[in-house]
Amino acid sequence: MQLLRLAWALTASAVCFLLLLILHNQILREGQLAAGTCEIVTLDRDSSQPRRTIARQTARCACRKGRIAGTTRARPACVDVRIVWTRLWCEMSPCLDDEGCDLLVNQSGWTCTQPGGRVKTTTVRRPVYPFRK
Repeated sequence: MQLLRLAWALTASAVCFLLLLILHNQILREGQLAAGTCEIVTLDRDSSQPRRTIARQTARCACRKGRIAGTTRARPACVDVRIVWTRLWCEMSPCLDDEGCDLLVNQSGWTCTQPGGRVKTTTVRRPVYPFRK
């Protein structure tokens, strides 16, 4: 009789442990991005200056090895890490298809020139390299 009670107790414990493990994995998955994807975390616009809008955007990316958060076709994307290290921003195709891309003189960003002559300038905040010294 005691052996039967012990078997039931072990079975119940195993089932509880399994349920907790499944619940824990589900909670972890909800806050994670799929590999190779990005999402916009914050987007602030300031139109207080005449003929000028300043937008600040922060994105969160889950990039695979050798890739880092960047911009492709005016959207956050994972790009080759070499582009960010060399600051050759136009290689990641940051502008829309009908726009032309030019590097800023100090390579701190790029400009996208629309066919009508309107220019969008993007500057990059200095990236953080946790894996480089």
